[in-house]
Amino acid sequence: MKFDPFAHVNYWYGEDLLDNNGLTERQKQRAVDVVAAVAEAVGPEVSIAIETHAFLNGPTAVEMAHRLAKLNFHCMWYEEPALPEFPDAIADIRQRIPFPVCVGERLHSRFMLRGILEKRAADVVMPDITRCGGISEMRKMANLAETWNVPIAPHNPNGPISTIASAHTMATVPNFFRQEFMLKDVPWRDGCLSHPLPIENGYFVLPDRPGLGFDIDESVLLAHPGLRVRPENRAFYI
Repeated sequence: MKFDPFAHVNYWYGEDLLDNNGLTERQKQRAVDVVAAVAEAVGPEVSIAIETHAFLNGPTAVEMAHRLAKLNFHCMWYEEPALPEFPDAIADIRQRIPFPVCVGERLHSRFMLRGILEKRAADVVMPDITRCGGISEMRKMANLAETWNVPIAPHNPNGPISTIASAHTMATVPNFFRQEFMLKDVPWRDGCLSHPLPIENGYFVLPDRPGLGFDIDESVLLAHPGLRVRPENRAFYI
């Protein structure tokens, strides 16, 4: 499972968001407490991925990785400790922390990915099929990562079509690791599909129907024309 223990700070504009992308001691301890509580709840058999969304500065990203490591949980990866535009910085952080590093949701092509791989900045890459150019480009990125012996785990906080397209693509590459899947969302999230998502025992079973194997029930989409968010609950990006 993956979550962002720093989200209580990073997504809101106010006195809790520091200009230098650092954290107060209270904020640092809260993140540690959140991870400790989750690790205890799920047990040692569940791998946990820590998301940072590249919101922490370098020293803070390194410090928090070491503080979290003291919890002794199984960390699948530490995600985006710096922006992908700075592969040298990510590579430096990777050498200084005890966790595997994952980068990719902001990589829009194999050309951006190449710099990450050449700097050996990531243990896992996770391009997003809705952002990197679709099935063809993601497969090329997977093939490129394979030449560096780096596994791929598609980023996917998106709708069911993204899940399906990513799964089809990953079935064609040898370095597939994990497929991200949004568990908690609106109850009709997958109800817009012509067939239920074929998930059995935690695995996606590829359908044998033409194309991606699904059609969209547009009546479900029309019944939910927009995301309704109260003004006080909106996130502001600065």
